[in-house]
Amino acid sequence: MNIKEDTIVYPLPIDSLLDKEESMWRVVLPPEYKVFLKKYNGGVPENRSFSINQHSYAIDRFLCVLEDTDSNEFGIYDIDVTLTRIEDRLTENEDLVGVELLPIAILFSGDYLCLDFKVFNEIPTVCVWSHEESGELEPITYLVSESFESFLEMLTE
Repeated sequence: MNIKEDTIVYPLPIDSLLDKEESMWRVVLPPEYKVFLKKYNGGVPENRSFSINQHSYAIDRFLCVLEDTDSNEFGIYDIDVTLTRIEDRLTENEDLVGVELLPIAILFSGDYLCLDFKVFNEIPTVCVWSHEESGELEPITYLVSESFESFLEMLTE
């Protein structure tokens, strides 16, 4: 998979920042996703499209991880900023501490590509979260792939 070099958001996250985020989100990120963030933080893929259930989606851009979102022009694409806007629509559990669905890319339709930690906290699947169908404490998702790595392979086809 190729990312457009001029779309990568700097500074790239370092291990200590990713560790801090994992602790706050109460998840263990897949190693291949951490490598992806440290290399392509917030980038736009050259091959943006993927299909599931006879529906096509296109990635606007992957979300990024930033230490300081206020002083970065791409701060609106930070995962924590995105979580702040939609977190009550990403879980059925109003008492949840951490995340079950972690948005990792914004799609052209306004939906989000997410890592889904609901079943396994350390082995998330990849899903599409539907913004139009989801309500407060009623997330609607569609399985895309069994892993982040297999999702990336979908984008190279």
